[in-house]
Amino acid sequence: MNWDTLEKLNRAVELKDASTAAHTARVALYSQAVAESLGLAVEQVERVVAAAIVHDIGKIDIPSTILAKPGRLTPEEFEVMKTHTVLGHRRLLEMGERDPVVLDLVRSHHERLDGSGYPDGLVGHAIPVAARLFAVIDTFDAMTSLRPYREEVGEQAAQRALEELRERAGTWYWPEAVGAFVDLYKQRGLTWILHHFNDRESMRDLSAPSAAELADLCRDLSSGKARS
Repeated sequence: MNWDTLEKLNRAVELKDASTAAHTARVALYSQAVAESLGLAVEQVERVVAAAIVHDIGKIDIPSTILAKPGRLTPEEFEVMKTHTVLGHRRLLEMGERDPVVLDLVRSHHERLDGSGYPDGLVGHAIPVAARLFAVIDTFDAMTSLRPYREEVGEQAAQRALEELRERAGTWYWPEAVGAFVDLYKQRGLTWILHHFNDRESMRDLSAPSAAELADLCRDLSSGKARS
């Protein structure tokens, strides 16, 4: 998948749900750092980042009344929201995407090791590696980003999220990915990612980085230039 295509898909989701722009930027940068720390090859790291950028493409097909609801979803609404994984996977296939890393991550990033995730209830190593890795990142970001029903978040929320990931490691989340993410967050100064791309700011000014700019930021993060 080339960067032009990634850019179009990224912007399409952003137009449907403005807060997704900041979320996409953060998870792409987190993915870069964690994938590298786990020793993935350069090409595979790039594919994981590409998949992270389009992981929520299925939200294009979710009703705006659910995506932008100013409050928690009802059980019925959550069932609709869960279909974004299958819808995104289908959309990419229809576009001709054949990269298994991208397809697997988009479909399976909400699976859990114990089989309690969705959409397929996969267990353990049946969950693709990229999806197991990304599930940790996506969960952390969901717990530390702004929501209509959540006040400002900061380092206290981040520490609670890290603790929950540790508690669920081996049950819901891949222990290696949890360990790598927790270590990186504490030791490599990844807090700037959490604070730099703020959802509320992205809602006011849709100037979040493009897919190509995210690629540059990822390279800077890899070399240490992006830290602050």
